[in-house]
Order: sequence, then structure tokens, then C-alpha cells
Amino acid sequence: MMEVHTPNATRRSTRLRVEIPASVISLDRRRPFGERCTLVIVSAQGCGFRSSEALEIETPIMLSGLPGGGSVTGRVANCLPLGNDGKYFLIGASLYTHGNVWGIANPPQDWNVAQDDPAPAATSAEPARVPAVSVSKKVWPYNLFPQGTEAHRGRK
Repeated sequence: MMEVHTPNATRRSTRLRVEIPASVISLDRRRPFGERCTLVIVSAQGCGFRSSEALEIETPIMLSGLPGGGSVTGRVANCLPLGNDGKYFLIGASLYTHGNVWGIANPPQDWNVAQDDPAPAATSAEPARVPAVSVSKKVWPYNLFPQGTEAHRGRK
């Protein structure tokens, strides 16, 4: 696992690169989807996973078979093609329930902070340190997007 720091401090929580298998299904009967996917990046608010199908923005989804047997619901926040062959897509999902639903041992400290609370939560024990790696836009996952084309729907 690797902690990912972006140049701008616009993220609500630290993203971690992972490889977690999960089942993803659509909760919208008008947009059927079901696939065994691999989560490639996770945070306290969402995740990114590789899929063989494009998913429409705002599609409600359920991720199940998570570590510990858990499941979580969310919505598709973005969908980007991986490569030019149309075989795979990077799907970004925003969770309805925030936190360490991924079973990450020693999660980043900012995963324990309430979404709207700017002050860190007080803890009795010192959290374990995750090695920080500073990345540039030329390093995965940022090199998937040509400069200036990554868009976050609904964010300013």
C-alpha cells in the first residue's frame, strides 16, 4: 500500500493504492450491471475500480465481498476509459457511508476525521505511520489523464 499525496490539498482524505477484489452491482434496475472487479485506489469517502463496462454517472452501486465480508453502497462519480481500445474503464465511486470499510490495517489518520469536522479527532494512542510518497502528475494513477482533462463532476 502506498499513501498518495496530491499537489493540491483538495482531497477530503488520503488515497491508498490497493488491489482488493470486490463484487460490484448496480442498484438501478434500468442500468443493470454486475461484475467481479478489483479496487485499485481507496479513501474514506470512495474508491476507484477497474471495470470491463462503462457505468453511467450517478448510478447507485453496491460493493460486496470486501475484506471481512462487508459491503457498502455508493454512487458512480466518474467513469474514464483506460486506453483507447474500450476494453476497460476506471470507475470512481463516492460512498454513502464514509470510513475504513476496506479493512485497511492502520488507516491514515485523516480517515478518522468526521467529514465536516476540520479538527482531527482526539485519539488515545499514536497512530501507526504509513510511509508517504509524493507523486507528480506523471505517476500512476495521474498519468491516465492528459494534463488538464481530469474532471470531478459537481466539484468546483
